[in-house]
Amino acid sequence: MIPKELAKKIRYIQIYTSKAVTNVFAGEYESAFKGMGMEFEDVREYQPGDEVRNIDWNVTARVGKPFIKRFVEERELTVIFVIDLSASGTFGSTARTKNEIAAELCALLSFAAIKNNDKVGLLVFTDEVELYIPAKKGLTHVLRLIREILYFKPTKTNTNIGKGLDYLGRVARKKAVVFLVSDFLGTDYDRQMRIMAKKHDLIAVSITDPREITLPDVGLLELEDAETGEIILIDTGDRGVRKQFESRGREQAENLHRSFLTMGVDQIDIKTNEDYLSKITRFFREREKRA
Repeated sequence: MIPKELAKKIRYIQIYTSKAVTNVFAGEYESAFKGMGMEFEDVREYQPGDEVRNIDWNVTARVGKPFIKRFVEERELTVIFVIDLSASGTFGSTARTKNEIAAELCALLSFAAIKNNDKVGLLVFTDEVELYIPAKKGLTHVLRLIREILYFKPTKTNTNIGKGLDYLGRVARKKAVVFLVSDFLGTDYDRQMRIMAKKHDLIAVSITDPREITLPDVGLLELEDAETGEIILIDTGDRGVRKQFESRGREQAENLHRSFLTMGVDQIDIKTNEDYLSKITRFFREREKRA
């Protein structure tokens, strides 16, 4: 039985993201993802100017005159969300935690996908793969994915991005659009991301809370690492401490961005206190221009 509060939240996300897809997102999604290749449709008789390499020699030999193969763009996509639900995602200094933002993002993209008759799948990981739901079509399936992201109770707290990508590489044989949603606080996943980017259309969605970059001046502050349990005490009244914290946070964000660039992986950088809809829309428009 789904708790009443969760059912209300799922309904809110469904209404909000559906409206966003209809009113704002419209053709952005379809334009950004124009198909994953060409598929065979039928054959027709050869005409002067046709590409010789497309001749179907079996049909040609059978009927005694040249026929060529006709191909059409394969429009149907498979979209898979690979979601980091480690303990660091439960942090939130704004109205929503990083995990809640992740759920809304996936809902938005899922509704755009089913509107275009695409299939949607989900893989949830911490430092282990905790859940895998193969891609399917339909509203009922999408609502299940949203419910799982919001309601899922991971058995582990740490992060292993590489392990999640390794698993997906084994189960997703057909080329897919893969949204890897995480705060990317883990390490040692570059190799798996490079492999995934060669096989699939990999997009990194990095989610950051503003308090992971800047600290308020509130005096002594006790911070706990949600994944390791380590507790540290810092003096936020010290301007030097705040400046050092911010410098380190910005450096980590810049290093992450450079890392994605070298791997050839697109990035959508989301802050929990910003409008993610405009960020995604802008990303898709820029991607369409590059196509």
